[in-house]
Amino acid sequence: MPTRTRFTIWRPLATAAVTALVAALLTPAAAHATTPRESRPVYSYENAIREAVWVDTRLDGDGDGKTDRVAVDIVRPREPAQQGRKVPVIMDASPYYSCCGRGNESQKKTYDANGDVVRMPLFYDNYFVPRGYAFVGVDLAGTNRSDGCVDVGGRSDILSAKAVVDWLNGRATAYTTRTGATTATAGWTNGSTGMIGKSWDGTIANGVAATGVKGLKTIVPISAISSWYDYYFQQGAPLYDSGPDWLSDYVDSPDARARCAAVQRRLVDEAPRTGDWTGLWTERDYVRDASKVKASVFLVHGLQDLNVRMKHVGQWWDALAKNGVERKIWLSQTGHVDPFDFRRATWVETLHRWFDHELLGYDNGIDREPMADVERHPDQWETSKVWPPRGTKTTTLRPSGGEQAGVGTLGLRKGTGTETFTDDPRTGETDWAARIDTSTPDKAGFVTAPLTRDLRLSGSSEVTVTATPTTPTAHLTAVLADLGPDTIRDYAASGEGITTLTDRTCWGVSSTGDSACFKETEARTTDVDFTVLSRGWADLGTYAHAGKGVPLTPGRPYGITLDLAATDHVVPAGHRLALIVAGTDKDLIDPPADTPTLTLDLSRTSARVPLVGGAKAFAGATAGSPRVTAPDSTPLDGVSAPRHPYRIP
Repeated sequence: MPTRTRFTIWRPLATAAVTALVAALLTPAAAHATTPRESRPVYSYENAIREAVWVDTRLDGDGDGKTDRVAVDIVRPREPAQQGRKVPVIMDASPYYSCCGRGNESQKKTYDANGDVVRMPLFYDNYFVPRGYAFVGVDLAGTNRSDGCVDVGGRSDILSAKAVVDWLNGRATAYTTRTGATTATAGWTNGSTGMIGKSWDGTIANGVAATGVKGLKTIVPISAISSWYDYYFQQGAPLYDSGPDWLSDYVDSPDARARCAAVQRRLVDEAPRTGDWTGLWTERDYVRDASKVKASVFLVHGLQDLNVRMKHVGQWWDALAKNGVERKIWLSQTGHVDPFDFRRATWVETLHRWFDHELLGYDNGIDREPMADVERHPDQWETSKVWPPRGTKTTTLRPSGGEQAGVGTLGLRKGTGTETFTDDPRTGETDWAARIDTSTPDKAGFVTAPLTRDLRLSGSSEVTVTATPTTPTAHLTAVLADLGPDTIRDYAASGEGITTLTDRTCWGVSSTGDSACFKETEARTTDVDFTVLSRGWADLGTYAHAGKGVPLTPGRPYGITLDLAATDHVVPAGHRLALIVAGTDKDLIDPPADTPTLTLDLSRTSARVPLVGGAKAFAGATAGSPRVTAPDSTPLDGVSAPRHPYRIP
């Protein structure tokens, strides 16, 4: 639970007096008398140094013949420098500081007459600067007060942020103004840097870590992208009706829009809506460079995030694990939501301990605690020592036909026969699951008997199908669903699982112009009869090569494996596990050019699912239970159909 100071707005003048006294008492000798376990708010936030520098990226993204400089706004405690001590840095590099704002309240940076930051969005500076950290807010190239062009996760985005880490470690040049020649050094920092941010900001943290830059000790990516191709496509199936050029234009500063036409053109020409993999996507794939990551990673994501989808978590986490990176993970029931808004008190406390350990070197035990926290029910969390848990084994489940067309069974034994469905872009996963026990023309569903024991899925799944289309183009969706009553966060509603309240609580120290107080939130829940727990999509035309689609020959069977998003979900005893295979998932992928009918060969269709306990656990959970089928006329209730997804990470 938070301490009292985290809920209190300290009076600035009183704070200055008290913290000056404490800082005077906290001599280096006293500080080293015992090994500290927690940084304390002993420094004045009101009197903190606020300054701006412009770091030379050594790139010329806008082609004006001069290297680009990115704006870096800094808030740091005054007292350590006066005492000859250096401080670590928490850094958030973002394209959103002026165009759109950060956090649940869309806060933007504000400045005084000298151009120094007055309000830094979010609570990081209010909370951590009094505890002996500097906070650095970086405007990505092409945004706010920076030169250059936004290139949506490419070299300019990543290297402009990396240049700041280099400057903090004495390897790059910064200037006191955007165009001047007076240089600025970072002699006040020890160079130890932690990057944090949600969505695009967290994506930058992933990308900078994948450069292997020295001095970056940890990253905290929240709802972040690990490969930009997978933000716009999945195995050739388009997830949005636009590409990265739209996003670049959305965040570009007005002067960047005027000078960045060449960059915009490349974002169009090299990101074709066919879904073909190009060099542009290779440049923006951080997973391939996971072996370079030296920083620890504290990853946070919503299991129902339909903006930056859970596929980004599974592939990044597995690549980091393969390379022995120190990791920690939180998985919530929310959509695209910051942990400050779904688990505030525990989040601030945990983040505090994480940075103390990773940046200050305090032995507070957080590295010996469970690796994973998973929200099992709204505001009810469960931990796992490692993630996925030990004993998790990939288990092959196989569909079989039933008495009705499209209503089959799911088990361990190989199926026979075929199932046929016709793509209907007007329906999607919630429609299919609601009618899982009814023969409908738009899906093929396969369901276990009611479980006699809980069954936990943890990790990434894949579904292999052999499908025969009637048209030259076809898209496929595979869905895993938990059929049974539950109360869950309403991730499909506005707020994506939270409701914002009017009361405020305070997290750190307020100053004139920068309040540490933020609106409280609470879980927004709904009662459902089913929960979609994992999804995957593909263009069947990528059957031979995931990065290159080709026209299909009607009447010819094609085999393809769909990658399903990572999950961690317990299907309780009494519920059923379902696999659904269909065409266009309404509002989550775009439809193909044609309207195909597809026939599945069930003998060559299967799902590989990560089950805690493996096949033995599945067999035990499905043995001895009679099959119960809901009446055909009674559709199951779920969340509302997902809204058309945002195009803004």
